[in-house]
Amino acid sequence: MIQSPLLISPDDLAARLGEPGLRIVDASWYLPAQNRAARAEFEAGHVPGAVFFDQDAVVAPGSPLPHTLPPAEVFAAAAGALGIVETDTIVVYDGLGLFSAPRVWWMFRTFGARKVLLLDGGFPAWTAGGFPVETGAAMPAAATFTAAFDASAVATMDEVRGHVAARDTQIADARPLDRFAAEVPEPRAGVRAGHMPGARSLPIGLLAENGRLKSPEALRDVFAAAGVDPGQPVITTCGSGVTAAVISLALEAVGNRSSKLYDGSWTEWGSAPDTPVETGRPDAKG
Repeated sequence: MIQSPLLISPDDLAARLGEPGLRIVDASWYLPAQNRAARAEFEAGHVPGAVFFDQDAVVAPGSPLPHTLPPAEVFAAAAGALGIVETDTIVVYDGLGLFSAPRVWWMFRTFGARKVLLLDGGFPAWTAGGFPVETGAAMPAAATFTAAFDASAVATMDEVRGHVAARDTQIADARPLDRFAAEVPEPRAGVRAGHMPGARSLPIGLLAENGRLKSPEALRDVFAAAGVDPGQPVITTCGSGVTAAVISLALEAVGNRSSKLYDGSWTEWGSAPDTPVETGRPDAKG
């Protein structure tokens, strides 16, 4: 049973297919190690009427960092080309259940869309339910998306530097614990291993079960175990700004409305020569 107004079940989405003003977005994106091709998988099968959102393409032009949030006009052009209007009800999903879709959920909301939902369990839950699948490339009619950027949703590097120095804001890191602890090297060349001083480790696998967001009660337990108080402001971070949004989603699911996503995330922080870096597991630091 869905326990969050941020989600829509496969049954409910199936009942609404074809509804005016409903737009469905496949936001699948994979790490190189996962060895999957998101667009090819979309064309092989997707929720009927869905469009494909390319997270490697809808970025700030010329940015040296992956997945840098684009300017409002760039996002608006991309969303409009997919046939999406900011007043639509937008349902986002991915091919793993709960991995990359929250980033696009967050992006649409950050640029002014307010009716944005995640498909509970993603495409795996859709196919497991025996619902129809469409193949081929999407050919949406262009629309006009009017973007309104919410700067309060985004944390900049300078802002994070200040909070790290003052130790006055919680930072939750979605990367696997071994990367957080610097027990393995970072996958991107030139990026130091470790984490921001004072950050808490909150790998996204702890927030989901079978590709679905855990219940608010279970999420509160996960936050408590990680040393994160969801009643206070939190900056979410990860490797390149994608999976940090899973923590942002989980925070909102338990009532937190004051989280910010550090868009540059560890790629930016770990690449800088003068940012402070800590190593080790949280329980080893005391």
